[in-house]
Amino acid sequence: MRKTKISREYRQHLLVCAGTGCVANHSFDVKEGLQTEIIKKGLQDEIQVITTGCQGFCERGPIVIVQPDGIFYQRIRKKDIPHLVEEHLLKGRPVKELMYVPSPKEAPVPRMMDIDFFRHQRLIVLRNRGRLDPENIDEFIGFNGYGALETALTKMTPEQIIKEVKNSGLRGRGGAGFPTGKKWELCRQEKGRDKYLICNGDEGDPGAFMDRSVLEADPHSVIEGLVIGARAIGAHQGFVYVRSEYPLAVKRLKIALRQARDYGLLGKNILGTGFNFEINVTQGAGAFVCGEETALIASIEGRVGRPRQRPPYPSEKGLWGKPTNINNVETWANVPMIIQRGAKWFSSIGTKTSKGTKIFSLVGKINNTGLVEVPMGITMREIIYDIGGGIPHGKEFKAVQTGGPSGGCIPNEMLDLPIDYESLTKAGSMMGSGGMIVMDEDTCMVDVARYFINFTQEESCGKCPPCRMGTKHMVDILDRITRGQGTDKDIAMLETIAENVKLTSLCGLGQTAPNPVLTTLKYFREEYVAHIKERRCPALVCQNLISYIIDPELCGGCTVCAKNCPSDAIHGEPKKVYEIDQKKCTKCGICITVCPPKFNAVRKVSPSLT
Repeated sequence: MRKTKISREYRQHLLVCAGTGCVANHSFDVKEGLQTEIIKKGLQDEIQVITTGCQGFCERGPIVIVQPDGIFYQRIRKKDIPHLVEEHLLKGRPVKELMYVPSPKEAPVPRMMDIDFFRHQRLIVLRNRGRLDPENIDEFIGFNGYGALETALTKMTPEQIIKEVKNSGLRGRGGAGFPTGKKWELCRQEKGRDKYLICNGDEGDPGAFMDRSVLEADPHSVIEGLVIGARAIGAHQGFVYVRSEYPLAVKRLKIALRQARDYGLLGKNILGTGFNFEINVTQGAGAFVCGEETALIASIEGRVGRPRQRPPYPSEKGLWGKPTNINNVETWANVPMIIQRGAKWFSSIGTKTSKGTKIFSLVGKINNTGLVEVPMGITMREIIYDIGGGIPHGKEFKAVQTGGPSGGCIPNEMLDLPIDYESLTKAGSMMGSGGMIVMDEDTCMVDVARYFINFTQEESCGKCPPCRMGTKHMVDILDRITRGQGTDKDIAMLETIAENVKLTSLCGLGQTAPNPVLTTLKYFREEYVAHIKERRCPALVCQNLISYIIDPELCGGCTVCAKNCPSDAIHGEPKKVYEIDQKKCTKCGICITVCPPKFNAVRKVSPSLT
């Protein structure tokens, strides 16, 4: 392996987040502004600006961290830079107004690890989060990168590698949680020289961005895991399947692959051991079903991405009919740490059946949106309140959906549920790839079920009738219910169809598609009953079941709502009470948006109250 370059010493490093979220908020402009201002102040020999991968706290971007101080700056704008450089970098006075200080219990000048969002996490996959340049292999090696690969290739046999991964208890992080070591062992036992490895980066869950972030922030950890896995099962060719919607991840992955080849860490005769392994990148078109392993294989082969019947499993007959091992991005990124620190260390984290940590994308009605990595067994309450900071605007927590669109909705009374594979499955949900969508009291659970079933119905490949037709029937029924046209038979019909789709669909997409319906029926049945029997949406979400009214005691006659109403449904005289003509109202909601806070006179109500 080529020796890394020795970096010069600097007094301080400015780590500028360059994950997709921060890039969208102009973090590259922030980096350029910092470099310009540092040169202007003559500090270029003392302070270095480095772009890093995603820091995790995505809604706070652009993020800048000053090291070794550990000061966390957030939502930095270009106009803030001269003041920041002058005060903190030149005069040594941290600028508190640019920091994230959400609560009195946190330090007056909080370091990154003083912030609740970060200090309750435990990092394994995200161990290099925000501390290295993902386009610089020397920085990765400087943090002991590729050390596990050297150990695996020079000091371990393939059987020993597999045994270590099996003993660690690592389970696949992309879906059902099949034991990774067992999967490798099955593939190694297959006869024949031609075997393949695949890294599944086709992350299609709405609101999920775990795999994208890992590929953007630490692509070498995934490559290292793949090469170790290839040695274990005897593969010489691998593929990373990434959807085209992830251009930054693809760019950095290709840079990392080129650097790994240049350093003798990929290609022929890796580290002089005689082992050969090459990795190619395949870009998918964004079909959700291609996250299913047999559909993904079909896509790589150039065919339409549709699942096939199993068995035979890919470990027996996969890519081009050869034994193939597939794991997702997060699973591969765990492997180097298991080899480096040992199975015993990894298995000491988590629960009896779910070892290690799991990354979740925490989104929805939550104060702290972003990526979190936590030990298996942590409770929903700890994630949502200790890390996520609770629900915005003092609203009540209502439910959380885990496992993406095929996951289930877990209610408020199960907040103390431990997060592991078995607990989530028992609750009617699933771990999935790690999506976690938080919902507050203003969420209609019938509408949520309709949204996710509609998503899976549109993404269904249509190959098997249960999924193709069953999801369509469920969407039609839920559409009727949310329009106020549901019947007494609809709930029983929904349950029957959902159970049949779950039992008879060909692949995992169809088998798990009914979860949102089944869990909302189980935990929020009263909302279905209200929609059907009372023609009422308790959360005041379903458009056909709500009306907008103006409270005569609060209306100040300011005319703002009338001027902005697109259907001319609001009438009245200036400085007098205005009214909404319900026959003309299109329920667009503009009136409630534009009503001045000092009046707050427009309200949503059930039609029976108008």
